[in-house]
Amino acid sequence: MIRLSVKVTPKASADRIQGWAEDEDGERVLKIAVTAVPEDGKANKAVIALLAKRLKLPKSAIEIASGHTARRKTLLIDGDEGLLAQLPIEQG
Repeated sequence: MIRLSVKVTPKASADRIQGWAEDEDGERVLKIAVTAVPEDGKANKAVIALLAKRLKLPKSAIEIASGHTARRKTLLIDGDEGLLAQLPIEQG
């Protein structure tokens, strides 16, 4: 099981994985942009769908452990750390 910290930007121009960054506490986070709005869990669903597609996993293999209503979230991914090395980072 992978525990992944992400920072989500909703209402972006495109769905994309922007890359790794360091937050204000020095923790490594994956920056993700989604076009969905942060209402009724739409942005959360978009984050899960995007990661599932890029990691070639079923959406059911990814869950939000914390941060349901925040931009900063902790995800649990059913897999090993090697999966994250396969993530395509998209520019733009």
